[in-house]
Amino acid sequence: MVEPKFEIQMLHDRVMIRLEQEAEERRSGSGIVIPATVKMANRLSWGEVCGVGTNVRSVKVGDKVLFNPEDQFEVEVHAKVYLVMRERDLHAVATQETDHGTGLYL
Repeated sequence: MVEPKFEIQMLHDRVMIRLEQEAEERRSGSGIVIPATVKMANRLSWGEVCGVGTNVRSVKVGDKVLFNPEDQFEVEVHAKVYLVMRERDLHAVATQETDHGTGLYL
């Protein structure tokens, strides 16, 4: 018997995000190598929006968003981990067109 497949639809103001894979090591602005084992306190992360609820207004599927990955809900789908959070918990969205951005680009 074939199991039915169910599409995941986010509700209300919820956003589903796939974390970007962080490199094994990072480099500081001056070129110092920072090993992957070094944990930075209160470090925000970038991720890609994979699903949005009907009441989400500022982001859409495919956007890159900045958020705090701590204290968020995780869900595993097909061996991949996603985060689920409220839209208000997002700190920034990376977009190509803006009227009031920071002047910084990814």
